[in-house]
Amino acid sequence: MRPTILIAEDYDDNRELLRLLLAGANYDVREARNGRECLDLACENPPDLIMVDLSMPGLDGWEVFKALKANSLTAHIPCVAVTAHTDRDRARALQSGFSDFVGKPFKTEELLLTVARLVSK
Repeated sequence: MRPTILIAEDYDDNRELLRLLLAGANYDVREARNGRECLDLACENPPDLIMVDLSMPGLDGWEVFKALKANSLTAHIPCVAVTAHTDRDRARALQSGFSDFVGKPFKTEELLLTVARLVSK
């Protein structure tokens, strides 16, 4: 059984790129276009890993992460913060409890190593 990754990303191009890279690395990938959809999908069928864009409209990645960690169905799932605001958000994300951080634009090898490490725990 392949690990399942849930991607929460509001930009179609970024979401598609992540989906293609992860599917190509033999992961099942589910996609959410916003924070509310991410929470719904995560609760319906909890994935092995969630990748959350921090800068989504409506429920942003910070709010999504807080809600995931407050829910007993999803609190155990590793979450990776994904954002282009690397200087500003890296330390805050890690201090907030995110399992890891991936900056945009990301390096494919770094992204896949991060995902592999977190789903193998």
